[in-house]
Amino acid sequence: MSAPLVLALALADADAERLDALRERHFPPERNQLRAHVTLFHQLPGEELPTVLEQVGEACRREQFGVDVTGVRSLGRGAALVLRSAELDALRADLARRFSPWLTRQDAQRFAAHVTVANFLAPAAARALVADLGAGFTPWTVAARGVAVHRYLGGPWELVDTVPLLA
Repeated sequence: MSAPLVLALALADADAERLDALRERHFPPERNQLRAHVTLFHQLPGEELPTVLEQVGEACRREQFGVDVTGVRSLGRGAALVLRSAELDALRADLARRFSPWLTRQDAQRFAAHVTVANFLAPAAARALVADLGAGFTPWTVAARGVAVHRYLGGPWELVDTVPLLA
């Protein structure tokens, strides 16, 4: 059996760097194996890679779009930035329909787009981080550029391909 596939929204470089900087500042370094990301699907069958890439390519035949970063939410032992975008929801729903036979329970749940800033914190530290990030929070918009397909390697991810949205 091939390593599972993880799909994530690909963002403009400057936006990804801004989110990475937050994650590097707050995520416990010994647990931070990934760059900041917006997970679309956590586990698709790796042996279906050609079909996944084909279906992602078809779904990405739509214009690039903005995604609003609207606030901060608690993850219990972490903090995340909340993302809102009708276009992102539509892209994710399209892909979910295409991959419906393969969706795990986690991936079949209601989609709640977010970027994890920190996780694996003590509850008090997580509450303090949520309060700190929320204090004076100003919404901003990031630019969606495509869908990145990765192989899950038991912690780290290996990028297979990034399928662009139309420019």
